[in-house]
Amino acid sequence: MIFVYLDLLDIDAFAAFVFVGAMVTALIAGISFHEFSHAFVADRLGDKLPRAKGRVTLNPLAHLDPTGTVLMLIIGFGWGKPVPINPNATKNPKASLALTAGAGPVSNFAVAAIAGIPMKLNEAPWISPFNLNAFGDLATRGWDSNEYIGLYLSSIVLFSLILGVFNLLPIAPLDGFKVAVGLLPHEASRLVARLEPYGPIILLVLIALPFLTGGEVGLLFEVMQPVIKALANLFAGVEGQDLFG
Repeated sequence: MIFVYLDLLDIDAFAAFVFVGAMVTALIAGISFHEFSHAFVADRLGDKLPRAKGRVTLNPLAHLDPTGTVLMLIIGFGWGKPVPINPNATKNPKASLALTAGAGPVSNFAVAAIAGIPMKLNEAPWISPFNLNAFGDLATRGWDSNEYIGLYLSSIVLFSLILGVFNLLPIAPLDGFKVAVGLLPHEASRLVARLEPYGPIILLVLIALPFLTGGEVGLLFEVMQPVIKALANLFAGVEGQDLFG
């Protein structure tokens, strides 16, 4: 993400400022609401551990993780501090695990849906922060205020969708892994749960692949892109628009 900012800075300084503002908004709102949603759902299901740890709050300071935040700024996806949960304290531990884990990504999609309303209603243009060619054209003729608003909201939509879709990947320690363990039949769930120790290594390799291959191999992006495009179209009506340049 920082590279997009540097490219934008060369084209239009104020657009770069808007981009950073959107990125910070998406980080604070997205990650805080994401982790709060985990804690809130767990609490409602009878698991009082998140409340005891002070996590049933929208205060960003309780939820932002330094490493996850830095990765979000640099490469576009990250995470917050994991919410400690104890599904065994609930009536149905397996279902509670899936519901609590799934609440985080769903909250990111809710943020994207709200930010996408003006584009869906054609009240603001869709301007992807990754479409630098469009920025060059806009800089030549001059931006208007509605286009800056479009860039801000479009950036929030994309960052929120990236955060939500990334966290739904069925790889430990991401939420999607816990959702899978919670939803699968008991035998399959046990087999999948045994893969948990290997998840962080697999995830790090997948994140590093684009950097190690000079951008030639990006399995995460290839898996996530069509889902992000479909959701962006659903929430912001961007069919046929350029999302990633």
